[in-house]
Amino acid sequence: MNPSTQGQAPDRLRAELDTLTTEAFRPELADVDRLNTLAIARLMNAEDAAVPTAVAERLPEVAAAIDAIAARMADGGRLIYAGAGTAGRLGVLDASECPPTFNAAPDQVIGLIAGGPDALVTSIEGAEDSAELAAADLAALKLTDRDSVVGVSASGRTPYAVGAVTYARERGALTVGLACNAGSALAAAAEHGIEVVVGPELLTGSTRLKAGTAQKLVLNMVSTLTMIRLGKTYGNLMVDVRASNEKLRARSRRIVALATGAPENEIEAALAATGGEVKNAILTLVADVDAATAERLLAEANGHLRAAIDAARAA
Repeated sequence: MNPSTQGQAPDRLRAELDTLTTEAFRPELADVDRLNTLAIARLMNAEDAAVPTAVAERLPEVAAAIDAIAARMADGGRLIYAGAGTAGRLGVLDASECPPTFNAAPDQVIGLIAGGPDALVTSIEGAEDSAELAAADLAALKLTDRDSVVGVSASGRTPYAVGAVTYARERGALTVGLACNAGSALAAAAEHGIEVVVGPELLTGSTRLKAGTAQKLVLNMVSTLTMIRLGKTYGNLMVDVRASNEKLRARSRRIVALATGAPENEIEAALAATGGEVKNAILTLVADVDAATAERLLAEANGHLRAAIDAARAA
């Protein structure tokens, strides 16, 4: 446990929680357990409907953070999420989806959760209270000034998330603080502060609800838009998809078909010639070049398919 929080007077922590919007008690919902299930479901659905609006209010900050992250990743940097509890699990989830969706290297997008992998399925007592643990986890990754660290915390006060951002900023890494309370320590510690204020939860303090949904929406944007900026898509097609199973192999064929309009036999031939690489296959069909030329053009375009097509057509 962080020495700064160990032994902290319970009334002091309680007073701190009392100031957080995400922890606020809603007396109008005090009898929610007396309602029938459909009525509660309608209440919860109405609560959830407010989340996209809260996210929309922070889109300029989100976009600025994404542009900064993409610039560093284009220079070889990594995207690292750091959080505890639900926030940490959401970061790990988002990171784990990047390799199959965008053919990202396993170490290109990383999710850190306080307490390590075991914390994904069970509570690790005290882990979230340690800023030192966050620093140690980032040090183990050999953090550099090309990396980007996104601290995620509904309260915006979680020592693990704040500690991660503080450590990263001291070492020149890009830092983003995603919180669901205004005036948070996490946003203040980061170069890019994003505070999506969704208000009190249906169940007091249960921030896996609206706050968790808001964090998931923002993390979806961070990873997806960053990958778009890095050339991992062509239009709205996932042309860097990794065909690691039959479903993804079928998706690869479909993506090539949507991008090129080519007949099935030509698509199969192009994929076979390019070792199943969707981008390369599309380029051979659209620009009428062979597999070796497609590979060279994509390398020269840093993997951006649209730029490679333009270069082939201009040749």
